[in-house]
Amino acid sequence: MKKIFAIVLSLFALQAFSQQQVPPTNNNEPKAEINFEATSFDFGNIKEGTLAAHEFIFTNTGKVPLVLSNVQPSCGCTSPEWSREPIAPGAKGKIKAVYNSYGRPGAFQKYIYVKSNAASGEVDLTIKGTVLATPPEPVSPVRNPLNND
Repeated sequence: MKKIFAIVLSLFALQAFSQQQVPPTNNNEPKAEINFEATSFDFGNIKEGTLAAHEFIFTNTGKVPLVLSNVQPSCGCTSPEWSREPIAPGAKGKIKAVYNSYGRPGAFQKYIYVKSNAASGEVDLTIKGTVLATPPEPVSPVRNPLNND
C-alpha cells in the first residue's frame, strides 16, 4: 500500500514540475478589436434549392492588425468565406455566409463562430430564415414514366 501511495505521489509531483510556465500578459498592450455592423441576418422566405448568401461587415476598431484565425459554421449546410489577410486598424473586412437550402424545407437558424486576436474573444454570427418547399412536379396523365407503356 505504501508503494502505491509513493507512486501516485511521485506522479503528481512529476506532473506539477512538467507544467509549462505561462508568462503574465501585459494588460496595457494595444489589442485588436472586431466591431460588426450586425451579428445576425434574417433571409426571410427563400425557395428550396437556393444558395442564400449574406456578407457580415466588420471594422477593426483596435490599435493593432486584426487576424481572423478561424471561422467555423455550426453545420455543413453553411459555408463561410472570410478575409484571410490581417485587417489594419480602422479598416473593414467581411465574412460571407452561404446557406445551402437544397433538401432543407422549414425554418432554420445557423451560427458562424468567429475566432480572432480581438480583445473581445469569439463572436457568434447568426443567419436564419424559412425555406419554402418546392412542390412536386405533376405527373402527365398522357405519359407516365412509372408505367412502361
